[in-house]
Amino acid sequence: MAPCDVPVGVITGDDVVKLLKHAKDNGYAIPAFNCTSSSTANAVMEAASKCNSPVMIQASNGGAQFMAGKSIKDKNACAAGSVALALHVRAMAPYYGIPVIMHSDHCAKKLLPWFDGMLEADEAYFAQYGEPLFSSHMLDLSEETLEENIG
Repeated sequence: MAPCDVPVGVITGDDVVKLLKHAKDNGYAIPAFNCTSSSTANAVMEAASKCNSPVMIQASNGGAQFMAGKSIKDKNACAAGSVALALHVRAMAPYYGIPVIMHSDHCAKKLLPWFDGMLEADEAYFAQYGEPLFSSHMLDLSEETLEENIG
């Protein structure tokens, strides 16, 4: 079992909240890494396992494009790359024996099609397995006006 009795592998919902609260209450950070391939995700999980540490694996828009293949120009390539990374992490994380938060990193307004593709994958995964594919997503509208963010 991992810290505070959350399961190993990708965690979601209440387990994420429990882990983040445990980290805050016990004064430790959960490292986060943007991964661009199955190899980088495996390296992150291996290092976390050796340190007996939970970890956050992030998919950025650019990293997801790299995961999909830089030559793919389809508008859905970034979402497909993020989904492929999340599926890989879900398949492998239990073998590393640590909890993993699977997170999408900084989605600006101009990248909303990428965000929508990940949310569609979350819904499809939830329909089949009872939990979302990703643990969390970050919608970052800091480039937008204050009025647009609040209004």
